[in-house]
Amino acid sequence: MMKRLLLATLLTTFAIPSAALAQRQGTPGKFDFYVLALSWSPDYCASKGGSDRQQCGEGKKLGFVLHGLWPQYNRGYPANCSTQKLPPEVKKQFPNLFPSDKLYSHEWEKHGTCTGKTPAEYMALSKQYKEAVTIPAAYRKPVKPFRTTVADLKQEFAKANNGMSADSVAPSCSGSGRFLQEVLICFTKDGKLGVCSAEILKRSQKSCGQANLLVRNVR
Repeated sequence: MMKRLLLATLLTTFAIPSAALAQRQGTPGKFDFYVLALSWSPDYCASKGGSDRQQCGEGKKLGFVLHGLWPQYNRGYPANCSTQKLPPEVKKQFPNLFPSDKLYSHEWEKHGTCTGKTPAEYMALSKQYKEAVTIPAAYRKPVKPFRTTVADLKQEFAKANNGMSADSVAPSCSGSGRFLQEVLICFTKDGKLGVCSAEILKRSQKSCGQANLLVRNVR
């Protein structure tokens, strides 16, 4: 019995750091900052988009697309904070906000319910934050793939957006760090460009650990 209790104590102690990264249900409106997740569509379409004709059909030529607006804790993040569904009429108010229809309900249920906003307010806020970010020229529908570094990517975004610093931006990579997959932009709760948490920056550094990365071209 004593051995089992000791083992349980050790598992609980050593599980705390990884548990902090996991999603957990929270209280709507209670979080520390926002992350605007912009996916690099050519990477998604090259690896997972074979059956997603809406986003990856021939001639779509999508670059950065909205993945979602995510409430975050300084460690970890809340998810699925209520069972409220997204009304169909709200979805119709925001055409083309997401690259595919399936993302509307998914993002609302997993992340939007934790904002303390109504469905319409969450969609409007997602649109507002997305439109607040200027995409650097090199990333606007490149017709050829190109290589860059994490430092250069961060610098390009910071140059294109007043008030954005390198630590406002956290890229993630696919293919063991070889390809640009997504860029996270961190905002304060009141809509100002902020600094990403140490947790997010560390994950980004681990994800994009190669000396450089390939930015796939649009198709």
